[in-house]
Amino acid sequence: MTVIVAGEDPYDIGAAIAAEGFEVARVDIGNRPSLEEAGIVDATAYVLTEVQQATSISVAKDLNEEVKVVVYADGSVPDFARGQADLILDPDLFDPADVAAEL
Repeated sequence: MTVIVAGEDPYDIGAAIAAEGFEVARVDIGNRPSLEEAGIVDATAYVLTEVQQATSISVAKDLNEEVKVVVYADGSVPDFARGQADLILDPDLFDPADVAAEL
């Protein structure tokens, strides 16, 4: 199962997800070409690590309606993206290893 991690990943959630046995694909910018190349069409989850890229949630859902979207980032998620995210988690409150274990 593939999980795509988008953004700088300052809390290293990608490594925690990989440690749980998932294949992790990383993209710096969550735009359509990079998400397609990373395999979003068949991905299990999309983990966004920068709220500034919230528009990428719509792109990910457009390419894969079944993908689970997790926002693991500091800051506020814009209203338009909140309804499309399955989980919005503050890294100050949730350890990367615990989040990865729940995926």
